[in-house]
Amino acid sequence: MSQTELLQQLANMNTEARNPASTRLDQLDSLAIVSLINQADHAVAAAITPSLPAVAQAVDAIVSAFSLGGRLIYLGAGTSGRLGILDAAECPPTFSVPANQVVGLIAGGSHAIQHAVEGAEDSPELAVEELTAINFGRNDILVGIAASGRTPYVLGALAYGRKLGATTVAISCNASGPILAAADIAICAEVGPEVLTGSTRMKAGTAQKMLLNMLSTAAMVLTGKVYQNLMVDLHASNQKLQARAVRIVMQATDCDSVTANAALQQANMSAKLAILLILTGQDLPHCQQALAASQGFVTKALQAAK
Repeated sequence: MSQTELLQQLANMNTEARNPASTRLDQLDSLAIVSLINQADHAVAAAITPSLPAVAQAVDAIVSAFSLGGRLIYLGAGTSGRLGILDAAECPPTFSVPANQVVGLIAGGSHAIQHAVEGAEDSPELAVEELTAINFGRNDILVGIAASGRTPYVLGALAYGRKLGATTVAISCNASGPILAAADIAICAEVGPEVLTGSTRMKAGTAQKMLLNMLSTAAMVLTGKVYQNLMVDLHASNQKLQARAVRIVMQATDCDSVTANAALQQANMSAKLAILLILTGQDLPHCQQALAASQGFVTKALQAAK
């Protein structure tokens, strides 16, 4: 793409426009600067609201992919890619899913997590190579993330995903972004111009982070990883998470810490099983069987026991 064509694209993107509220940014004191940024950030959640039906559609597609043994693949360049990696990395400790069930890919590979990799985002072929390397298939679901909505790396990935017959999702902060038309499900959060012109790590990045939180959390709720509003499938791999597991069992059963600890020890630190042990009064094999029969949903297992 020529520089003239790229300049024309940038001219049509809201995220690249100048914010009239911040044209004197370099003349403000520290409190005025952070107040202006905070004021702009208040618009992010409202900008996401119109896209909620599409977000819910994407959540249902993710749940469907998981039921087929598929994976959730986030893919993006720069900030967008890093946010995908962040959300993917949080899923195993929060929900005890396998490390490869939610995967984040960034243009330029792992080095690009902390360093800019020049030219990587301009290569649609690189995205195909990286998806091929993880054996991306039709049962997986691909979420392409690009604040601009025009990143060639993401466009190449979405085209490849659709070619394989996989469900594709696009997240952009520009309604005119080509990635929205290139995906099965289009999610757009028009946050408008940034306080610092073109710095889409700001409002656009916040919107993308909020959307990824919704996708993964809602999908995990709908696959039995949550009881009430408690993360009962957390992986208690350190002292803080072990204490959190105890607290979760206490909150779910209204028991004391001694009872919660004893049940967790009996349940091999599974909060789900510990809750069933306490609330049903049944032994571990019965609780394990009830949980398996309910496909991991604690509420269903409790209803069956009653």
